[in-house]
Amino acid sequence: MLPDREGAARQYAVCERFDDLGKDDPDRTYRLGIMGGTFDPVHIGHLACAEQARDELGMDAIIFIPAGVPVYKKDQKVTPAADRLEMCRLAVASNPAFDVSSIEVDREGDTYTVDTLRQLRAHYPDNVELFFITGADAVMSIMKWRDSAQIAHLAKLVAVTRPGYAPPEEMKRVLRERTGFQVSFLEVTGLDVSSSDLRRRVADGRSIRYLTKEVVFRYIEEHGLYRNDEEGERAWS
Repeated sequence: MLPDREGAARQYAVCERFDDLGKDDPDRTYRLGIMGGTFDPVHIGHLACAEQARDELGMDAIIFIPAGVPVYKKDQKVTPAADRLEMCRLAVASNPAFDVSSIEVDREGDTYTVDTLRQLRAHYPDNVELFFITGADAVMSIMKWRDSAQIAHLAKLVAVTRPGYAPPEEMKRVLRERTGFQVSFLEVTGLDVSSSDLRRRVADGRSIRYLTKEVVFRYIEEHGLYRNDEEGERAWS
């Protein structure tokens, strides 16, 4: 929340940097990338993936949207949303093409992709195209997502693959025919980094420097995230 020209506080509907995307030039088409995830914590793999998607597909902006209550992790311990949100804000602050949105954290109840895309589609004008960026393995199971048929009308999908792991053409064909999704398969530089590995490293007292942004590394240290519990048992699996 920042003061507007009249000095009053302005509440952004989606995010600070790109809340008005598409409104200045209604005759131009804008491309907005959406990076969803738990981001527990956000790391260099997330950032590199977003930057390569922005570059390769000509995105005007990328918004990181940390999940509030991720349905697929309800049986796992997840860092409070406020911490994950702040780590994302710190991680993207230096990139003018990136921003973070709290819409999933602010929304009550479980986090579903379709609800987020509906909210974004209702907010942005029609000249803003939405691209949901996710892993190729997730895309292949998209029929299991909540209201998956609606997602095809709300956004285009960007399926990220690592070098040497591109889905076969037959799989791409089946995906198009069965779902009607517009999917772009994007091969990005392989960075063998995962949030779960970073959590394990911290719990074991090992360094995660250079595996995430320095500001995120410092935040984790200062707030004591991912350490072992008082009984000395690993707090994260």
